[in-house]
Amino acid sequence: MMNFQMEFLTDAVQQTGYLSLPFHRVYFNDNSVHQETLPDKRFKLPVGVRANYFLGDKVILRAYYRYYTDDWGLKSNTVSLETPVKISPFVSVTPFYRYYSQTAAKYFSPYQQHTAFDDYYTSNYDLSKFNSNFYGAGIRFNPKNGLFGVQRLNMLEIRYGHYTKSVGMTSDIISLNLRFK
Repeated sequence: MMNFQMEFLTDAVQQTGYLSLPFHRVYFNDNSVHQETLPDKRFKLPVGVRANYFLGDKVILRAYYRYYTDDWGLKSNTVSLETPVKISPFVSVTPFYRYYSQTAAKYFSPYQQHTAFDDYYTSNYDLSKFNSNFYGAGIRFNPKNGLFGVQRLNMLEIRYGHYTKSVGMTSDIISLNLRFK
């Protein structure tokens, strides 16, 4: 049995069309208010690698790295680690952690920093410089005869994650995943 698997990933994406968000207001340094204006073209290039290492039948080490760049000047790095541990043939627990870091797009400036000389402008903090952390754990149940007496329902997973973003955002996320045969 092969204990190590690796996959290389890449995409090349060209977006064309209306890429601004009409509900994003941008406040200029002269106290005027404008609607976000961004170029109508964007080229994106993410490159990544995913690796899995199997430690026997009960533990998997999963790692993921992605580098992203685009022609708006945004660059980012994502590192993710996840370790599913099989408690029994039908129950597993998965702790996880993801770190993300990005530079600001060249069109981003915060509140009242844009000027009338800017051709393109946004104050959307999704395009700002920031880093984030996301960590938590999940538990998965997949009995061979189905869940709650329903044969077709063969997996239930509950995950909790805590997310923090360096621009002042925090979040707690609970998700439920069901699989039917």
